Amino acid sequence: MFPSLQDKVVIITGAAGGLGSAVVERFHDEGALLALVDRQSNAIQEKFAHLENFLALNEIDVTSQLHVNRMVELAVGHFGHIDGLINIAGGYRAGTPVHETELDTWEFMMNLNAKSVFLTCHAVIPHMLDHGGFVINIGSKNGIEGTARSAAYSASKSAVFRLTESLSKEVASNHIRVNAVYPSLIDTEGSGKGVSPPSLAGIIAFLASDMARDITGALIPVPGN
Repeated sequence: MFPSLQDKVVIITGAAGGLGSAVVERFHDEGALLALVDRQSNAIQEKFAHLENFLALNEIDVTSQLHVNRMVELAVGHFGHIDGLINIAGGYRAGTPVHETELDTWEFMMNLNAKSVFLTCHAVIPHMLDHGGFVINIGSKNGIEGTARSAAYSASKSAVFRLTESLSKEVASNHIRVNAVYPSLIDTEGSGKGVSPPSLAGIIAFLASDMARDITGALIPVPGN
């Protein structure tokens, strides 16, 4: 457990997904105050009906600047400030070589995986400049080394890494830590292959805690089994 997370205000995007759910449960157990973001209507209330004291932000499109700005406005209005941002919302689309990849696929991947992180950081960072905080992004091994038939996905995750590194250098003097984790595979079906969501959630909680106060700009591999 990480006592420093008690009462920290944390925005989690993609909260109702497989990894998002595990992160929500872990941070709730740590005593954090959560603003939970999902694109679906009522997904958060249905998924976390057993939890208390969270702010549900439904129908938020993290690729829309208008939606993201509204998301942050609602979180600040409810809690008064923001201490952390965990960018889990994202997706995967691949299967074709570059010369057969539709422009729509390229734009979809860049928007969902990269533009979303830019927009959320752009909106949240101003609320951390005076008191510090943390940002944790979810990358992919494909962002380190591209693979065949996944150029759009790989490029989008590489953009997340470069944004993580650049932002970390810009806000370090404001005591804001910016890191990324990149699992090779997330085991959302309980198959035992890859890293389990609760295990990855524990690593994310560590990075958010004061135990990781000296870690910023890091791209941390989490290969699992």
